[in-house]
Amino acid sequence: MRDTITLAELGCQPMTVSLAETLQNGLACTRIEAPSLDPVARVECLAPHLAGRWGLKLSLCALDEAAFRRLCATLRHLDPPLRIWDPILAPSAGVGLHDGADLRRMGQALLPMGKWIVSPNRGEAAAFAGLPPEAIRSAAPETLAAPWLEAGAVAVWLKGGHSGGTEVQDFWVTKDGVLPLDLAARLPGERRGTGCVLSATWLGLRLQGLNDLDAARQAARRLRARWDLAFAPGLAGRPMFGPLSQADPRPTAVEAS
Repeated sequence: MRDTITLAELGCQPMTVSLAETLQNGLACTRIEAPSLDPVARVECLAPHLAGRWGLKLSLCALDEAAFRRLCATLRHLDPPLRIWDPILAPSAGVGLHDGADLRRMGQALLPMGKWIVSPNRGEAAAFAGLPPEAIRSAAPETLAAPWLEAGAVAVWLKGGHSGGTEVQDFWVTKDGVLPLDLAARLPGERRGTGCVLSATWLGLRLQGLNDLDAARQAARRLRARWDLAFAPGLAGRPMFGPLSQADPRPTAVEAS
């Protein structure tokens, strides 16, 4: 849902295919299962609409290995012009879903088809690389990104929220090197769904014409600009990002054309 709201705010037409069904609220996720309807059939049903400038965001996925490989075969045929994988080990609170070995198996099936931007946080990157937990904060960006690039990713957008300290910095890593993005003060409090909002915003901004790096920078700035607008429905759980009001005076990073 967060992806759908974010893309719609940017003037895109979201089409959602569930790869996991969850039982969760603002306090925690208590259950994750594979979707009841075949996601490959749902993607194929949408195929007539996937023409011109379109893109794909892949996120929480509870498919077994055989179903995931079927999905990859379909995506290889459809060949999305823009594509980003936001690899999720587990929701931020509650039950887990994957470990590093699971992500590596997914990467082996997905990334060789090319064009993929991967947007892990430091914990997900460390798990993918098989590094110990202490590497989440201490490992260099190039160390955390290298296994994704070796598996076939075009670029790794390493998100910096899990780095600790009073400042936050993302890194854009390719085979050509490491590019630090904006260094900013850590904002107070926690928010639900920051990773989803960032990667979905990146895709929306790319669809609006921004290049890879500018879309990443603007996605982070947009997230920070709405940080104080987050709310907890019924005052329960951690604050989340609701739809931006039409009357909200804060401008979006890109106006829909």
